[in-house]
Formats: sequence, C-alpha cells, structure tokens
Amino acid sequence: MTTLDTPTPVRPEVAPRPRPATARVFLALLRRDLMVTGKELWVILIQVGMTPLFMLFVFSTILGGQGIVERSFANLFLPGVIALAALTTALQSTALPLVKEFGFTMEIEDRLLAPLSTSLVAVGKLVVATIRGVFAAVLMYPLGALVVGSAPWRLEGLPIALLVALLGAWVGGGIGMTLSTILPIQRINVTFSVIVTPIIWTGCIHYPWPRLESMPWFQVVTALNPMTYVSEGVRGALLPAVPHLPAWVCVLVLTGAAAALTWLSVRSFTRRAVQ
Repeated sequence: MTTLDTPTPVRPEVAPRPRPATARVFLALLRRDLMVTGKELWVILIQVGMTPLFMLFVFSTILGGQGIVERSFANLFLPGVIALAALTTALQSTALPLVKEFGFTMEIEDRLLAPLSTSLVAVGKLVVATIRGVFAAVLMYPLGALVVGSAPWRLEGLPIALLVALLGAWVGGGIGMTLSTILPIQRINVTFSVIVTPIIWTGCIHYPWPRLESMPWFQVVTALNPMTYVSEGVRGALLPAVPHLPAWVCVLVLTGAAAALTWLSVRSFTRRAVQ
C-alpha cells in the first residue's frame, strides 16, 4: 500500500510595494511641518512681535514723541524691522527645533527614516523656515503700521520687497541650521547671543547704508552682514527717495549668500545626522 505525498500548496508571490516617489515624500513632510506651523501660529506671532515691535515702539513712538528723533524716522525704520522679522524668524525656526531634535531624544530619527535622502530632509527644513520668515515679514507690515500709525506703501515695489524678504528668510534659515548642527548643544545659547546681536545692530535696520560714508570702517562691517542687504532691499522698494543700495546688488548678494549657506547647512546637517 502506497501513500501519496500531499503536495505543498504554492503561495502566490506578493509583489514588493513600490517605493514612493521622492517628490511625494518631500511634499508630505512639508505638509506635516506646515500643519504644525498652523497649530503654532501664536508662537510665530510672539517671534514676530517681541523684539521688532518693541524696537519700533521705542525708537519711533517714545523717542519720536519726545522729539529725540523725527517722526519720519518710523517710515525709515519699518522696512528694517520687516527685514529683521524675515531673517530672525527663519533663523529661529531652524535653529531652535534642530537643537531639540538632535538632542538627547533624537526626534530627528523619525524624518531620517523616511524614504528620502538626508539632504532633502535638510532642504525641507529650509523651505519651511523660509515660509515662516516670509509670513513674519508680511505680518510685520500691518502690525508695524498699527504701532506707529502709518507705513510707507508703494505697490510697484512690493515684488522686489517680497523677493528680498524671501531670500533673507532663506539666508536666516541657512544660518540657523548651520549653527545648530555645527556647534555643541551646550554652547548654542551663548553662541546665538554672540552672533544674532551683531546681525541685528550692524544690519542697517535703523539707518540707510549710504549714509555711513562718514564712518567707512563701520560701513565695511555692515557690508559683510547679509541683514544689510535685506534691510536695504526692502527699504529701497518701499522708500525709493531714501538713499539705499541698488536692488540688483541686494538680490545678487543675497542669492550668493543663500546658495553658499544652502550648501554649508545641508552638508553640516548631513554630517550631524550620520554621526
């Protein structure tokens, strides 16, 4: 008596799930970050409002009301405050979260596990920071006008002003990412104070760059600060009668700075992520 071997059932092969497109994953990460930005809108308002608006209020309203500075100083100062909001908001939007994500909890691993190259993860961070910086700059205009009671307006200058604010926000994001991924975590707060303070006070926020001719050494120092070209670009777009750097110079310098900082920040982010 023979027994027939029961044939082993053959399971159908399951096709491997296709890898999602890079663009789709990148947009999904952006969508997630923008949703978080919407939930943290009050944080952005605080970032926008604290330093710039207090500076605008003290220099224009208080000092102007006492006759220490002219009332027209507010119109000269507001474009600089808009530039300050764009660059510093983007800087904080990358630096502070990355310090936390690369810290003890290593929250950045969630993003690094996504089917996306590490460099594109870094670029996504820069894009979100730039969006927040531009949003801060746009929001600063009505808030600043509300504080001082008036604001310069020139419709044909808005495209240049927005372009300069966008480039300035990207530069700020690049500075923030570079600092937070190169410096030790325990020294980041001190370094921010050492770096951000000169950026603010040598960035031609309070004064036009051409009027520094009587102080050539300080004019050279301000020319090395990318904030100068953001302030001068926005000021020239809104107040063309005020002496300012040409718009093409501001755009050219900011484009070069944005390209250099993109390379440096993405490289430092990638090295930190690998470590």
